[in-house]
Amino acid sequence: MKLQRMNRRALSLGALAVSGALALTACGSDATSSGTNGGSSPAAAASDVKCDDAKGQLLADGSSAQKNAIDAWVKNFTQACNGVQVNYKGSGSGAGVTAFTQGQVAFAGSDSALKPDDVTASKQVCSGGQGIDLPMVGGPIAVAYNLSGVDNLVLDAPTIAKIFNGKITNWNDAAIKKLNPDATLPDLKIQPYHRSDESGTTDNFTKYLIATAKSDWPYEGGKAWQAKGGQSASGSSGVAQGVKQTNGAIGYMELSYAKDGLGTVAINTGAAAPVKASSDGATKAIADAKVVGTGSDLALKINYATKSEGAYPITLVTYEIVCDKGNKAATLPATKAFLRYIASEQGQGILSGIDYAPIPDAIITKVRSTVEGLS
Repeated sequence: MKLQRMNRRALSLGALAVSGALALTACGSDATSSGTNGGSSPAAAASDVKCDDAKGQLLADGSSAQKNAIDAWVKNFTQACNGVQVNYKGSGSGAGVTAFTQGQVAFAGSDSALKPDDVTASKQVCSGGQGIDLPMVGGPIAVAYNLSGVDNLVLDAPTIAKIFNGKITNWNDAAIKKLNPDATLPDLKIQPYHRSDESGTTDNFTKYLIATAKSDWPYEGGKAWQAKGGQSASGSSGVAQGVKQTNGAIGYMELSYAKDGLGTVAINTGAAAPVKASSDGATKAIADAKVVGTGSDLALKINYATKSEGAYPITLVTYEIVCDKGNKAATLPATKAFLRYIASEQGQGILSGIDYAPIPDAIITKVRSTVEGLS
C-alpha cells in the first residue's frame, strides 16, 4: 500500500511538471508573437533571455530602418525582463549617432558605421573607451514602385541611377522597355521619392549606385541626399507612404516598409536571373562582406557589385553603436542584456519573419563575444 501511494504521488508530480512546462511554452509564445508589420516570430521560453541585473529605463535612438525589428525585440525582451523599459525612438541614423556622441542614449542604431570624427566624439562619453559598431540587423533596401498594370519590373543599376538623377523621366523610356520587353509600360511621368532626413538608408542606397553606376551617379554619397529634383519624405515610413499615394512613384526603403500594394523591383545584377529583395538574398550579400573594423569594432564592407546567384545587392547592415568601455553604470546591465538577446539565436531567428535578414553566423558569433566584454 505504501508503494502504491508513492507511485500515485510520483504520477501527480509528473503531471504537474508537464502542465507547468506547457504553461511556460504558452507564455513563451505570447512573449514572441509579432512585429509591427504582422510578422510572427518563433516561440521561446523566457529563460532564453538573460535579464541579470537589468532594470530601469533604456533610452536609444537612430535608424528607422530597424525600427520594426527593434519593436519586435523590445516586446519579447520586456515581457521576459519586466523591470526594464526600452524606449527606441527611430529618428534616423544621423540623429541616433548625434544622440550617442552627446551622451543622451545608452546605444544608437545606425545603417552606416561610425566615421572617424564620430569615434573621436564618442570618447568624451565613453570613459576610457570609445563607440564601436556591432552589426545586428541585415535588410534589403527595396526599390518599391506604384505603377498601375505593372506587377513585375526589372531594373539595373544604370537605369535606377538615371531615374533618381532625373535623366529618365517617363515609364515608357527605351531603357526600361529593354529590361521589361513583356510589360505594358504606360506613358506616365516617373515620380522618384527620396529621404529628406539624414539616413543610413540613403547612404547605403547611394553606395550601391556609386559602386555599380558611377558614370550615371556623379555624387560623393553619404547620409544626406545629393541629387536634385524628386519628392522627399521623412523616414522610411514617409517615403513608403508617398509612393503608395502616387501612381507612377518609385522610392527606396527597407523591405519591411514595402507593403500594401507596392511592387518591388527585381535587380539585374549580371547573375543568371534578376534578384528581388528578400531576407535570404540580403543574408547572402552580407556573407560576402568583410569585417573592416579594428579591435572590438565590427564594421563591415559590403560588396554592392556582387554577382553571386541569389544575392540581393542593395543591402544594408544596421549597427548598434555602444561604448566598448565606460558605459554608464546605471544602464550597463540593461544594455548588455538587451544586446545579448538581440544577438542571440532566438533574437536573430525572428528577423526573416518580419522581412529583415539575420547576420551570418561567422559575424554574429563575434558580436556575441563582444557584447559579453562590454564594461
